Amino acid sequence: MRVIVCIKRVVDTETRVKIGSDGKSIDLGGVQYITAPYDEMAVEKAIQLRDAAGEGNVTVVTVGPAAATKELRTALAMGADEAVHVVCEEPLGAQATTTALKAALEGREYDLVLCGKQATDDDDAAVGPMLAAALDMPCVAFAHGLAIEDGKAVVEREVDGETEILEVDLPAVVTAQKGLAEPRYPGLKGIMAAKKKPLANVDLVQGEDTVETVSLELPPARGDMVTIEPSEAGMRSLLESLRNEKKVL
Repeated sequence: MRVIVCIKRVVDTETRVKIGSDGKSIDLGGVQYITAPYDEMAVEKAIQLRDAAGEGNVTVVTVGPAAATKELRTALAMGADEAVHVVCEEPLGAQATTTALKAALEGREYDLVLCGKQATDDDDAAVGPMLAAALDMPCVAFAHGLAIEDGKAVVEREVDGETEILEVDLPAVVTAQKGLAEPRYPGLKGIMAAKKKPLANVDLVQGEDTVETVSLELPPARGDMVTIEPSEAGMRSLLESLRNEKKVL
C-alpha cells in the first residue's frame, strides 16, 4: 500500500491570535507551530493502512518554509517512511499550493493520497478536492472511516446525521475528518529512527493564486453574562430582551 499524505505547518491552535500591522495577516512573533490536527489523523491512517497491507510505504509531503522540516520529522517519527519538502517561505493560497503539490507528486507511484479535511489556519477545506481535480482522481472528503478492499477504497462519512458509505477506484484522494484515526505520540525509538529516514527538498513550482486577503479583524468581544432567574418573571424578562433588545424573535 503506497500512500501519499499532504500535511501543513500551522500556528498552534492554542495561540492567542494577533493581527499584524498590515491589517491582513497574523502577527507571527513568538508563536509555536504544529502539524494541522486533521493532517495528523491522515498520517496515522496512512501508517495503519500500510501496516495492515503488510507492505508499501508512506510518504509525507508539505509545502512550507524551511522550518517545516520539524513537522515532517514528526511524521517520520510517527512511522512514515520518507518525506518531501517543497520549500516555500511565503504562505500560499489553495490554488498555488495545489500546483506545488501536483508537481511534487509527478513521477511518483502511489495508490492513495490522504489530506486533512482542512488546515486550522485558512480553514478553506479546498486543497484536497482541488488536488484530486488536478490529478484527475476521484475524491471523497470528510472521511471518518476508510478501508482498502479488493483494490478499492471503502470510505465512510457522516451526512445529515447518517453514515454514507462510498466505494471508489484507486488511486484516489481522501480527506480526513475527526474520527478517522487517533494520532500516536512518537516514541524515542521513532524519533531516533526519523533522523535517518530520507527527507528530500524539491523546488517550488509556482502557481497562480486568485484569492487575496483584503483585511482581517477579530470577532467582537462577548458581552457581560446576564443571569436569568428560573421563574415566570425571569422567563418573561428573557423573552422581552430577545424580542426588543436583541431582535432575534
